[in-house]
Amino acid sequence: MGEFQKYGIGQQDFRNLIEEDCIYVDKTRYIETILNSGSKYYFLARPRRFGKSLFLSTLQYFFEGRRELFKGLYIDSVEALWETHPVLRLDLNKERYATPGKLEDVLDKIFRNWEETYGVERLDNNLPQRFEAIIEKAHSSSGKRVVILVDEYDKPLVGNINDEKTFEHYRMALASLYSNFKSNAEHIRLVFLTGVSRFSRLSVFSELNNLSDITFDNRFADVCGITDKEVLENLKPGIARLAKTLDVSFDCALMKLKKNYDGYRFT
Repeated sequence: MGEFQKYGIGQQDFRNLIEEDCIYVDKTRYIETILNSGSKYYFLARPRRFGKSLFLSTLQYFFEGRRELFKGLYIDSVEALWETHPVLRLDLNKERYATPGKLEDVLDKIFRNWEETYGVERLDNNLPQRFEAIIEKAHSSSGKRVVILVDEYDKPLVGNINDEKTFEHYRMALASLYSNFKSNAEHIRLVFLTGVSRFSRLSVFSELNNLSDITFDNRFADVCGITDKEVLENLKPGIARLAKTLDVSFDCALMKLKKNYDGYRFT
């Protein structure tokens, strides 16, 4: 790796990081852990701006079979795991959900795209039923079970935690939507949800009694973020340039980074 490195600041798309030759700290070994664990439903809570969306993006391109993006990464060496699946990625992070009805607008737009992609005839505007039809058709048309990725599952709830009426409206809407994960289990290969909170997990996923919460699971402690070891393995040239700019030693520059950014612990 050369002296000058490109950092994908704020970049949440795995493909863009790879194609733009930005630094990527290899987290793909966790794909193997997930696929070999025997569980179908996963939930991960982490702070905002911690890499949750990037990990979901990595899962998306893996299950879409974009193997050329993973050249040289750990998962590229595990031949037996490569199998293409239809991927439904539901990103709830882009809106504020300040009023009831905004979630329905967001879901309608996403579902329209999926219905067009998979040739689903919309018989009514019941969103949970539309989601069910999309899952079933994606499976039947491809012959492969569906992977569902939900980014910031709790965004409509977190933004309305002090508004009881709007909070309850969105809680019921999400619970109805997510009930498809259990009722359509035969069509689903994997569900992976991320969020910043765990407070509503039981109320939103009350029907999903086999949800694997890996938030404080030792096996996944560093699935997001960057460890000391990963910093030294991937970012030495940048730390050296920082040390030169600050006119301090390498170790001093490293300590300054730790003072500013260290402190999170999930195990």
